[in-house]
Amino acid sequence: MARLSPLQWPVVRQVRSGDLLGRGPAVTSERTRNLAPRTQTADRVVQSVCPYCAVGCGQRIYVKGVEGGEVGGVEGGEVGREKVVQIEGDPDSPVSRGRLCPKGAASEQLVNSPGRQTKVLYRAPYASEWKHIDKETALDMVADRFLESRRRSWQDRDDKGRLLHRTMGIAALGGATLDNEENYLIKKLFTAAGAVQIENQARI
Repeated sequence: MARLSPLQWPVVRQVRSGDLLGRGPAVTSERTRNLAPRTQTADRVVQSVCPYCAVGCGQRIYVKGVEGGEVGGVEGGEVGREKVVQIEGDPDSPVSRGRLCPKGAASEQLVNSPGRQTKVLYRAPYASEWKHIDKETALDMVADRFLESRRRSWQDRDDKGRLLHRTMGIAALGGATLDNEENYLIKKLFTAAGAVQIENQARI
């Protein structure tokens, strides 16, 4: 442990720094002076929307370049060779004006959590364990089940012969972060497929 110099005594520091009341640099340690906020170390800022409820609060995502190492996908908050270092409220958002609830304010922990699932998990019928499958396979499985459900539940006409052209085996519920344009496209897709049970909770 280094010996404390008399020049570092609190009273001496107060006089030397001009901080006579001891409320500023005189009582700030070297470690504290070297600290910097995570937002200051970011290389760029990206605007986004909170992934939780339907309020749609704006967020600023602070991103820093990752040096070296293999980075792929979005594992551990890393995209390409970048990493999310901080998430804060966006003051330019007309919805939230920079405010975030406790869950939204903790979004950085969600992105960088070591327990975050970044691969598709699938458990076959009657199986006791989950297994990883690639995204293309998962999307094909969803599409196959969608078409099969539509085929099995298709209603062409009712008991009185009136035209229906619908399916009651498919429903759609939009997420909180979908905007009007995305909901418009989802509505068109599911309506064209014959679904009538279509809803969303978006506010943005």
